[in-house]
Amino acid sequence: MRKALLIFVTMAFAAFSVQAADFNILKYGAVRDTSKLSTKAVQRAIDACSAAGGGRVVIPAGGYTIGSIFLKSNVHLHLEHGATLYGSTNLEDYQPINTDYVSLRTQHQTIQLIFADKVSNVVIDGYGTIDGRGRKFKKTAETDEGITRPHLLRFIQSQDITIRNITMRNSGCWMQHFLACDRVKIDGVTIYNRNNCNNDALDLDGCHEVVVSNLISDSDDDGIVLKSTSPRLCENITISNCVVSTHCNAIKLGTETNGGFRNINISNIVVKPSYDQSEKVFGRWNGISAISLEMVDGGVLENVTVSNIIVEETESPIFIRLGNRARGYKEGQKIENVGKISGVHISNVQVRNAGPTGCSITGLPGYPVENIHLDNISIHHKGGVTAEMLPQINKNIANEHEKSYPEATMWGRLPAKGFFVRHARNVKFTNVEIRTEEADARQNFVMVDVE
Repeated sequence: MRKALLIFVTMAFAAFSVQAADFNILKYGAVRDTSKLSTKAVQRAIDACSAAGGGRVVIPAGGYTIGSIFLKSNVHLHLEHGATLYGSTNLEDYQPINTDYVSLRTQHQTIQLIFADKVSNVVIDGYGTIDGRGRKFKKTAETDEGITRPHLLRFIQSQDITIRNITMRNSGCWMQHFLACDRVKIDGVTIYNRNNCNNDALDLDGCHEVVVSNLISDSDDDGIVLKSTSPRLCENITISNCVVSTHCNAIKLGTETNGGFRNINISNIVVKPSYDQSEKVFGRWNGISAISLEMVDGGVLENVTVSNIIVEETESPIFIRLGNRARGYKEGQKIENVGKISGVHISNVQVRNAGPTGCSITGLPGYPVENIHLDNISIHHKGGVTAEMLPQINKNIANEHEKSYPEATMWGRLPAKGFFVRHARNVKFTNVEIRTEEADARQNFVMVDVE
C-alpha cells in the first residue's frame, strides 16, 4: 500500500514539475545581441512549452531583437529583471496575421510584435521590458495602424490572460489591444508610448470581466480606452489605482461604440502631465480630457461609475456625448438607431489648472442623455472668457455636430465655465464647485432642452 502511494505521489510530483518547467530562450538559440534576430529561437521555446502542456518561457537578462512571435495556451512568458525584448525595425520581420474576428476598425490582416488568437491561460510577467522601437515605422495612411505600424501586443478572442509588472515602451501604434477577450487581468504594468501616431496605452475592445489595476502610463494618444468595434459590448470591467499621463483623453469610453459599455467601474485615478515635455505627435500638451464617455455608433452606455479622480492640467475635464456618427462595423452597413446613454455616476473629482473650455453633457434633439449624477466635483481652470467673446461662443455651439467625431474640444470654448448641458433628462449636480484663475463672464451652468 505504501509503495503504491509513493508511486502515486512521485507521478503527481513529476506531472507538476513538467507543468511548471522553464524553457530558457538561450537554450533554443536566442542571442544577447540586438543586431541579430532571436525571433525563431523565442518561438521555438514557446512551441516547446506549449507541446509540453505549459510552463514558463524565460527571457534572461540581456537584450534580444525579435519580429512577430505567437503565444499559445498555457504559456507563461517571463521576463527577468534586466531583460528586454526589442522589436525589429525591419517591417519584413513582422508576419501578417489573418483573423476571423474583424471589423472596419480592426482589419482582417494585421502585424504585431506579440500576438495571440483563441488562446487561454496565458501570462506575461516579470520585471523586464518590451520595447517596440516604433519610431522607425512612419505613418503612411489614415488607417495604417496595425498594417505598416505594428501593435506591440495583441490578444483576440482569448480567455484568462494576465499581464503583470512588466514595462512596455514605444509601440508602432496602440501599445496593447485586447479584442473580444474574457477574464483579463492587467496589474502593475508601466507604459511609455510617445514615439508615433495612435500611441494609446491600453485598448480594451468588446471585452468581458476585466480588472485593470496599478497601471502607470504615459502616452501621446489616449490612455486607458474602452472600445466596441463590433456588437460585442465591453462589460463588467473594473479600472482602479492608476496614474495616467496623455496628450489626449486619459479615461475614454469610445469612440468606436457599435455594441457599447455596461457595468464599468473606474476609481482612484490620477491624471497628470507627462514628465517628458519634449515631443508631441497629437493632441494637446495639457491633454484633451480626463473623463470622456461617448456613444456615437448606435450602441448603449449604461451603469457606469467613475469616482475618486485627481486631475492636474487637462483642457476639458469631463465630456459626456451622445452623437450619431452611425459608423458600421462591416462594409456597407447602415446603423439606423441613435444609441443611448443612461445611468452614469461621477463623484469625488478634483481638478486644478485645467484649460478654459469647460465641461459638457450633450445628447441630440429627441435623443437625450439620461440619468446622470455628478457629485462632489471641484474644478479650477484658467477662465478668462469676456462678455465680448460670448456671441461667438454661442454661435459655435449652435451646430449640433451630430455626425462629427466626438471630442471634448469639438465646440471650442463652451457657454458655461462649469457644465454645458443640452438635450438631457434627469441630470443631477450636487456639491459642484467651479473656480477660475481669471475673471470669466460665463455662468457655472448653462442648460438647454433639459428636464
